[in-house]
Amino acid sequence: MLFQRREKLPFSERVRVMFWPRRGWRRTTRYMVKRVLRLSGSPHAIALGVAAGVFISFTPFVGLHFMLGFVVAWLAGGNLVASAFGTFIGNPLTFPLIWASTFELGNWMLGRAAGVPFSFDANTSILHDSLDALWPLIMPMTVAGVPMGILFGIGFYFPVRAMVERYQARRRTILSSRANGGERS
Repeated sequence: MLFQRREKLPFSERVRVMFWPRRGWRRTTRYMVKRVLRLSGSPHAIALGVAAGVFISFTPFVGLHFMLGFVVAWLAGGNLVASAFGTFIGNPLTFPLIWASTFELGNWMLGRAAGVPFSFDANTSILHDSLDALWPLIMPMTVAGVPMGILFGIGFYFPVRAMVERYQARRRTILSSRANGGERS
């Protein structure tokens, strides 16, 4: 297949790259920002898509973040691809912080004692009792994930919109300069 390795990376290397990219977090972040800036669409739609992805990253439904981000972006009128980039806010480095804060805030919002220990009985049938066993953990995270996701989504919306507006204006200037026979400046 195209763009695949001849020799598959060992499992330990794949895990390491998941937590620390080969070229570092700075370069990976710059790459993601450039990809978002170069998306086609209005600055509002792109920023709304990123905000939708950030919002969904605060929910405990880890395997569904891309799909839920698409749904929220579509319902809000945001860019679907930008929502996928927004979900990268939830990554192996940030998830522990997100989960701990949503769990504690959710317990506080529900009026539960702070630091309620979560226990999981390994003797239960995982398939049969999994939702009952995980509900005490998922419910407070979902309850707190909504306001935290909204807060952080709004926090990302405005800077992303401003960056996309500046990038698109600069790009239009360069393209009109080239069309008029001018040099790139």
